[in-house]
Amino acid sequence: MIKGFLEIHNSILGSIREPLIVLDRELKVVTANPSFYRAFNVKPDETEGVLIYDLGNRQWNIPKLRQLLEEILPQNTSFHDFEVEHDFETIGPKIMHLNARRVYGEDNHTQFILLAIEDVTEREYYKRHLEEMVEKRTAELNSARQESDKSRRAAEDALSEIRKLKDQLEAERTYLQEEIKLVYNHESIVGKSDAINYVFFKVEQIAGTDTNVLILGETGTGKELVARAVHGLSLRKDRVLVKMNCAALPSSLIESELFGHEKGAFTGAHSRRLGRFEAADGATLFLDEIGELPLELQPKLLRVIESGEFERLGSSETRKVDVRIIAATNRNLQEEVGKGAFREDLWYRLNIFPITVPPLRDRPDDIPLLVDFYIERISKRLGKSIRRVPAGVMDALRQYHWSGNVRELENVLERAVISSSGPKLRLVDELKKPHAVATRLDQTLENVERDYIKRVLEQVDWKVSGKNSAAEILGMDRSTLRARMRKLNIRKP
Repeated sequence: MIKGFLEIHNSILGSIREPLIVLDRELKVVTANPSFYRAFNVKPDETEGVLIYDLGNRQWNIPKLRQLLEEILPQNTSFHDFEVEHDFETIGPKIMHLNARRVYGEDNHTQFILLAIEDVTEREYYKRHLEEMVEKRTAELNSARQESDKSRRAAEDALSEIRKLKDQLEAERTYLQEEIKLVYNHESIVGKSDAINYVFFKVEQIAGTDTNVLILGETGTGKELVARAVHGLSLRKDRVLVKMNCAALPSSLIESELFGHEKGAFTGAHSRRLGRFEAADGATLFLDEIGELPLELQPKLLRVIESGEFERLGSSETRKVDVRIIAATNRNLQEEVGKGAFREDLWYRLNIFPITVPPLRDRPDDIPLLVDFYIERISKRLGKSIRRVPAGVMDALRQYHWSGNVRELENVLERAVISSSGPKLRLVDELKKPHAVATRLDQTLENVERDYIKRVLEQVDWKVSGKNSAAEILGMDRSTLRARMRKLNIRKP
C-alpha cells in the first residue's frame, strides 16, 4: 500500500514547499520530499530505512517527538499538532510545528505516518520579543504608578503602548494559527476585486454540498486553487483531494489511472493497481483539463457520475464508490459538444454548478496584491530582500495583457527577483502593451489556439520546456503543452 500511495501522491509530495517525511509503522523513514532534505541538510541515502530518532547521528532523538509519535498519536484517530524546539548541530536552533497523520491500510492498521514540518523559528522569536516588550512595559507601568502625579502622564502613555503591543501579539497568534493549516482553502487565492470576490461567493455557496462542480477559465488563472478551496470548505475536507490531469497522460493510460486494473489486464500490468476513483472514495476527485478526456472514455465517466459504479480493467466485478467530482477546463465544452468531441449528456452532468475564474487582465486591482504576495514568497525562498517595487514597474505589470495569467506573472516576478541585486525590483522581461490584432471571425477556437501556440514556439526557437521556453511563457506544464501540440497537430518544421 505504501508503494501505491507514494506513486499516486508523488507529484503532490514534490510540490509541497514545507518539509514532509513519510514513516512506516515502526517509525522508520520511507521517503521524504526535496524540501525536507534541503531544510535539514541530509541526503536520501542517509535517511531511508533509518529510525526517525537516529537521523543525523541521533539529532532527531527529541523527547517531544517521541511523545507525539509513541504516546499521543496512537490515541488519536486522525492527526495531532505539536510544537518542538530543538538545537540541531547542522542547522542550529529551530522551532518547528509538527503535524502527524496516520494512514490506514485495508486491515485498519497503521500503514504509515505522514509527518509535516513547518519552520516557525522567526515568527516565534518575534512573538517572544513582543511578549518580553509587554512584560517590560508592564513593569514600567507598575513603577510609574508609585511615582508622583508628575509621572502620571508617562504612565498613561505606557498603558496605551501596552494595549497596542497586546493587540499586535494577538494578531500575530491568529496569523500563525492560520499559517500552520495543512488544508488549502479560499484564503490561498489572493485578491480583493469584485471579479475574484464573486468566485469566493460561488465557492462558499456550493462547497457544503456534494454537487459536482465545473471550473472554467484560461490556463494559469488558478483553477486548481479554486478546486482546493471547494474541497477545503466541504464536508469531505478531512480526506485528501485526489487529482488527475487528463491532458498529461496518453489516452491509453487514462482508463487505467481512473479505474485501476487487475494483474495481467494488459501488457506491463504486473500487479493489481487501484485507480483514482477508488483512492477518492469518500473524498473528492479533481479532473483537470476534462476537455481532453478521450471520447471513448466519456461514457464510463458518465456512468460513475450517475451510479457510482465501475469495473477495473481486467475485472468483471462491479465496484461502487462515493466520489464528488470537481472538473476544470480552459476549453469551451459547449462548442466541443457541437463539434461531436464531447458528449452532451456528460456536459449536462458536469455543468450543474459552473464557476468561471476571471483572467488576470480582468482583475487589475489584484495585481499589486499578487505582486507583494509572490515577491515575499520568492524572496524568502531565494534568500533575497526586495522591499520596493518602483511605480513604473507596477504600472507595466498592471497594463500588461497576461496571456498566461497568474502563472505567467509568477514566472516574470521570479526572474525579476533573481536579477535584482538590491532592495528595488528590476524587471527582466520587456512587458509591452498588447497590439490590436485583426481577428478573423471565421476562425474556430482551435485554429486561434493553434496559431497562438505556434507563434510562441517560433519566438523561442521551438524550445518546449525549461527556462524562457514556450511552456513557461504560456504558463503550462510541459506535458500539457506537448499534449496540446499533439492534439492540434503542431510539429517543428
